[in-house]
Amino acid sequence: MATAQRDDLKLHYELTPAEASEPGLPVLLVMGLGVSATGWWRTIPVLAADRPVIAFDNRGVGRSDRVPGPYSTPEMAEDAIAVLDAAGFARAHVYGISLGGAIAQEIALRHPDRVAGLVLGATLPGGERTVMPDEATLTFFRRRAEMPAFEAVWASVPYSYGVATRREHAQRIADDLEQRLRFPIEPEPYSAQLAASLGHDASDRLGQITAPTLVVHGEADAMVPAANAQVIADAIPGARLELWPGASHLYLTDEPEADRSVARFLAKAEERL
Repeated sequence: MATAQRDDLKLHYELTPAEASEPGLPVLLVMGLGVSATGWWRTIPVLAADRPVIAFDNRGVGRSDRVPGPYSTPEMAEDAIAVLDAAGFARAHVYGISLGGAIAQEIALRHPDRVAGLVLGATLPGGERTVMPDEATLTFFRRRAEMPAFEAVWASVPYSYGVATRREHAQRIADDLEQRLRFPIEPEPYSAQLAASLGHDASDRLGQITAPTLVVHGEADAMVPAANAQVIADAIPGARLELWPGASHLYLTDEPEADRSVARFLAKAEERL
């Protein structure tokens, strides 16, 4: 087990080597609310065809330390940099989804020299420019913190996956949940991570991001409405926006082509370096 140390905090990470004989720059994957690095199980093999992939458990989840909350996206961004240091890379692409996308924004803003390319998936800008979900959805995710892990992941399915996946690809969902339940999050760190998501605000600073940026979102996302993707893409100079029709919050499962599209973007971003 590989660990990064940041002060008294230990963070678990996994480094998957590239299959290519001449690999590109590594990519650091930053997962979302309440999910360990196992949530990237579909993505890692796709991206590792061309480059090393680093995936880690955010503070409070998986094999990383549980520390008292609330958490914030700036401090979680510094956690990610500690992982990048421990893995031995001075520069990498950064790909964050949901809360991980908010953390990735902070990484790019606080450490622009470390970020070669940026992918922001199913995330929000924070502050007054955030397009919030409806009140019923917000109420569910506050209540979710009190549910046992098995109940919580199944109760989240209608919010996480598109209609077509739920009707036609139930096995995809079952496979995802099997991975998520390997390291279920506990109520206190879930609430601490939720505080980081709700407290995130990079909206007035997004114009300072200099890395080539891809903004990805499912058009049917009920958890983080897709209008947030347009806000982010409009704010970051030169950002490319990619919306997947019919896909919801976990567009990685709803639309398998999304990972391959990200891989192509990262390759093109390197051509500009």
